[in-house]
Amino acid sequence: MNNFFQDNRDIQFLFEYFDLKELAALQERQTPNGEADYLPRGLDDVIDNYRRVLELTGEIAAETLFPNAETVDAEGNTLNENQTVTYHPLVQMNLDRLAQADLMGFTLPRKYGGLNCPVLIYTMATEIVSRADCSFMNMFGLQGIADTIYAFASDEIKDATLPRFATGEVTGAMVLTEPEAGSDLQSVRLRADQKEDGSWVLNGVKRFITNGCGEILLVLARSEHEIADGRGLSLFIAERDDTVKIRHLESKLGIHGSPTCEMTFTNTPCKLIGERQRGLITYVMALMNGARLGIAAQSLGVAEAASRLAREYAASREQFGAPIEKLAPVAEMISDMRIQIEAGRALAYETARVCDIENNTNRLLERAADTLDPAEAKEMKKTSRQLKKLNSMLTPMSKFYCSEMSIRVANDAIQVMGGSGYMKDYPAERYARDARITTIYEGTSQLQVVAAIRGLTSGAFGSYLDGFETTVYEAAELEELKAKLIAARALLDEAIAQVKGMGSDYLDLSARKLVESGVVILIGHYFLGQAAKNDYKKKVASYWIATRMPLVRMNCEKAMSGNSQAIDDYLDFAGC
Repeated sequence: MNNFFQDNRDIQFLFEYFDLKELAALQERQTPNGEADYLPRGLDDVIDNYRRVLELTGEIAAETLFPNAETVDAEGNTLNENQTVTYHPLVQMNLDRLAQADLMGFTLPRKYGGLNCPVLIYTMATEIVSRADCSFMNMFGLQGIADTIYAFASDEIKDATLPRFATGEVTGAMVLTEPEAGSDLQSVRLRADQKEDGSWVLNGVKRFITNGCGEILLVLARSEHEIADGRGLSLFIAERDDTVKIRHLESKLGIHGSPTCEMTFTNTPCKLIGERQRGLITYVMALMNGARLGIAAQSLGVAEAASRLAREYAASREQFGAPIEKLAPVAEMISDMRIQIEAGRALAYETARVCDIENNTNRLLERAADTLDPAEAKEMKKTSRQLKKLNSMLTPMSKFYCSEMSIRVANDAIQVMGGSGYMKDYPAERYARDARITTIYEGTSQLQVVAAIRGLTSGAFGSYLDGFETTVYEAAELEELKAKLIAARALLDEAIAQVKGMGSDYLDLSARKLVESGVVILIGHYFLGQAAKNDYKKKVASYWIATRMPLVRMNCEKAMSGNSQAIDDYLDFAGC
């Protein structure tokens, strides 16, 4: 029986590499279990459950989701005459199978019927699902909506909705984007009006809404009509009914199994989530940070699928009397594809781990502040502030690197396969189409770079690296590799200092080069940590540092060149 968890040696390694007992202890400590049907017997039991959940996810991904993916991509979902949507039967089969396995409440507390898994385990599962069907991940990954409800909604709303998420009775949608408000969510115009009896209704249009046909809708709307910016926005929860219409299903390049909807709301009843005016500033930002990490995992999954297909083809396709993987240029492409994926996995999984510590620390402070020792509470508040700064850098870095990487890997898979990769006889072309969206939705790569550069220029990045640079490795070869990373960091520090002195416009122009360099150095340190526990990872670390340090030098030299013609001479270059 195929299993997409058990056949992935790198995920298996990372499952053992991370200190899951630390995460599990914090996760269990802050979780209200209520009248849960099952409670674990100690941390070993918790971690064993994590493995069992991933094994079950891997089995369903390989045996159900993967075989269904090609047909779903070819046929898509259906917009009905009454402006509702019907999922493709195989999409519904996928949802039903995961619901039967109790995998639709992945991170929810057991009190609501969830599995109470940390974000790290959910990220692993999301990658596994995405390898099977990138488009279906968008429904599996929207469990983050339930997390937002759990974090910010009233007990009444939580009790009414979260058990239904956990059983798979409902799916959800993040209803944020509008025709005239894409990435600029401060421009949202959909109205939320409060009636005399205190209830709320929604009126307006939303566009590009993933799974907009879901039953539970988290809607960003303007509750303060006199305030034009983000301070006038609040977050609402609505249930799909006759007042919500899907007036268009987008015809897309890829992810055909995921319905992307244009929606209208006409006096749609809704309820306020949390407090007024915090919709964008607090709640949606938290929601989108989780979604961005989900896209990083989705990117890893589709890249994994593409690279495996390319390797299988290269091993079986013979030219000039031997498999084409014996040709040096092909071998280099496949090796580099694999290392790029492991690099993205190291970054995304570490980001998930840090998110877990931050989230659970904050929940403990909110829910158990009165029972904590004052000294412990003070230290936890300090930790929370540090982790918030770190995550505000790591999350966009992960989304940026992994999504850009997935496009490169999917494109190279087609190249390895030549004309066969370009044909629909193989899924390589589907992987390329599906991967393309990952650099766009939940914030484009350009927006991720803008978010991440703050960490580099504020000193957060340097402080984070300090901890890695003081680590002492027993193996001399790892110490030598660390020295190369330290030298690269010095060059990057020089570039950052110089660019900061050249004005904000030039900083924006150089941001991608600086962030790419930072990501390379950071991943190098992650690989060294892994190499200290695994001989194979020594080869990975050596390859990464040997092949990526020249890129750091090139990017830093470009940034320090002071060349701003791309903006100074824009009209000349852009032409008409």
